[in-house]
Amino acid sequence: MTASPALRTSRRRWWALWGLMAVSAIGITAYAVPPYLSGNPADSNVPIDPNVALHYLSLAVHAVPGGLALIIGPLQFMTWPRVRRPGLHRVMGRVYMISVLIASGAAAFAATFSLSGFSIQVAFYLLVVAWLYTLAEAYRSIRRGDVQLHRIWMIRNYALTFAAVSLRVYLAVGLQLKQSFVSLPFDEIYDASGWASILVNVVVAEYFIIQRTLASPARRAASAGLPDRDPLRR
Repeated sequence: MTASPALRTSRRRWWALWGLMAVSAIGITAYAVPPYLSGNPADSNVPIDPNVALHYLSLAVHAVPGGLALIIGPLQFMTWPRVRRPGLHRVMGRVYMISVLIASGAAAFAATFSLSGFSIQVAFYLLVVAWLYTLAEAYRSIRRGDVQLHRIWMIRNYALTFAAVSLRVYLAVGLQLKQSFVSLPFDEIYDASGWASILVNVVVAEYFIIQRTLASPARRAASAGLPDRDPLRR
């Protein structure tokens, strides 16, 4: 059966967005992780508290598995590995889960000694809590065999993982604005970028869940003349 033009357009749009997500995840990982592989605190992308010996180490422990999770995430949303290589999908899922667990613990420690101010500390603490909660719900869902709900929670979780990319995009935009508004403090740019990377990603994830994950099965059922069923139970 030949796919309809609307379906082909939807698929092309999906692959374009997936490609952008995957490329940006790889690019940010390649940019952000190497400074923490040198073992030299002077290479850190963020200010290091000289009075806390483990501050740089905590950032390194966060960056390396966090970067791995950032790269693995897009692969887990592809259909063919889930269908044709379910064993590989499960192994990569376990690696992703362990990476998030390690990265979130290190992030909580690093945020405690952040020199960037209280506001961004709160943002990072909330990110860690949400990161762990969505991961736990995704794990519980797949253990119960609820694949659709597992997918929904993983979309939410990866949206939080992808905050590492969004943060740097917003920060780059903010620094460009600073050239026109010289009086704009860097700390405010960093705070706004940190909060926006979390809040905007959460909103986008929920929109995606509603429009593609939940609404699409209902649309397909309607177009085929089938009774609409709860998509969460598919």
